[in-house]
Parts: sequence; C-alpha cells; structure tokens
Amino acid sequence: MECIVHFDVQHPEGPKSLRGLLFLDEGKVPGEKELVEMFKDMKFNVRLADRDKLIFKPVNAGESYSEIRITSYDGGKPGSKEDHDLKSIVGNLLPQKPSGL
Repeated sequence: MECIVHFDVQHPEGPKSLRGLLFLDEGKVPGEKELVEMFKDMKFNVRLADRDKLIFKPVNAGESYSEIRITSYDGGKPGSKEDHDLKSIVGNLLPQKPSGL
C-alpha cells in the first residue's frame, strides 16, 4: 500500500511543505525506522526528537533546517476524495479526440 507522508521542513526563512512516499503492508502506519529511512532517501539525515508531536531533528548541527514535523499521512484508502487537479492535468496531457470534418 502506498502511504504519502506530508511534512513541514522548518527553515530560517519559514516552513516548506513537502511530501514523501512509503510502501507499507495493508493497514499499517509508518514507524520511526521507515520515516527516518524515507527522510534519509530525501537527503535529510534526522533522528526522532518528539514521538508525540512527530518532530525530527537533524543529526548534524550545521544543517540549513531546524526540524521536520509530520503533518499527516494519506494511506490511499478506498473512499478518499478524488484529486480534481490531478485529473485536470492528466486530461490536458492526453491526446484530444478529433473534432470531425
């Protein structure tokens, strides 16, 4: 099952919202190990600092960000609402039907 992880990276100039992707067994939520590995793949070398608030801090003190905070998970469960923006983009990329003569 795909799990999209929404998170904010706190930079001195302000937060930046990003997303990561994990593949998990059906019905599972990501654990600390999976999240740290996902961040590592995204070039964020972090450790879990606050388990309750899902806040990760950089391992190296010289990083350009101060923390990463997970804001939500999207497990792609059936019944989730349709992404109209994505549908519109895909519709514009597909070849259009000929209009006829």
